[in-house]
Amino acid sequence: MISSIFEYDFLQNAFLSGMIIGLIAPLLGVFVVVRRMSLIADALSHVTLAGIAASLLLEKKVAVFAGLNPIYLGMGFSVIGSLFIEKLRTVYKHYQELAIPIILSSGVGISVIFISLADGFNTDLFSYLFGSISAVSRTDLFVIIAIAIVVLAIIFFLYKELFLLSFDEEHATASGIHAKWIHFIFILIVALVIAASMRIVGILLVSSLMTLPVAASIRISKGFKQTIFFSVLFGEISVIIGLFISYYLDLAPGGTIVILSVLILVLTILWTKFTKGQVS
Repeated sequence: MISSIFEYDFLQNAFLSGMIIGLIAPLLGVFVVVRRMSLIADALSHVTLAGIAASLLLEKKVAVFAGLNPIYLGMGFSVIGSLFIEKLRTVYKHYQELAIPIILSSGVGISVIFISLADGFNTDLFSYLFGSISAVSRTDLFVIIAIAIVVLAIIFFLYKELFLLSFDEEHATASGIHAKWIHFIFILIVALVIAASMRIVGILLVSSLMTLPVAASIRISKGFKQTIFFSVLFGEISVIIGLFISYYLDLAPGGTIVILSVLILVLTILWTKFTKGQVS
């Protein structure tokens, strides 16, 4: 595959996109998990699916939308979904976790309607659901790079605020941090990363890349920054090896990446149990 990467553009797009997603998805995933919002990735991924289905429907029914990259409408739906989650969190102040399943259910319902209107599944929609190496275009790569730059910049400049809000929101607010706006910005970039990750991992599996590497790193890390480091490391290992295996064995890259993430999680669990047994 290494020689093929230099020869075929679609492999270059997939490999570079995968490495970027393997960095930013687990990076954001650490903050998502610490905030106990792990299901938000599932909710927004299903909303993104609605946007993808709507785009494919418009492309099929309206000539003006022919050739439109579905990723744009998918991102739009994902961002709108994130805004609704924030609004619902303020409506249900004592039951804020309800916002996520409400949006998830809405995303599934809208997706099913658009898919049925588009006369069922097609090859394009299937590739968005489960990921496809050949489907990653140069435009997708540029979009992912732009999103990655925005995400890294926000994490760099707002790291202290995000850290405090993740562990003690009341203290952070009392310290003068604009919790509402910081959380708003955070959930927006989560929505963008989820939409950007769908080409590699697939909409139905993207939440796994945000949570499984974090779950594995929590088992062996001894601090927050170490958790971030191992999460990104495990994410990159899963993506890179997953792309190689899926290329040679002709497997779906999303499923391969997720299974590798699960194996890493199992190994870290076994490792901690073994080391604790040795100590005792």
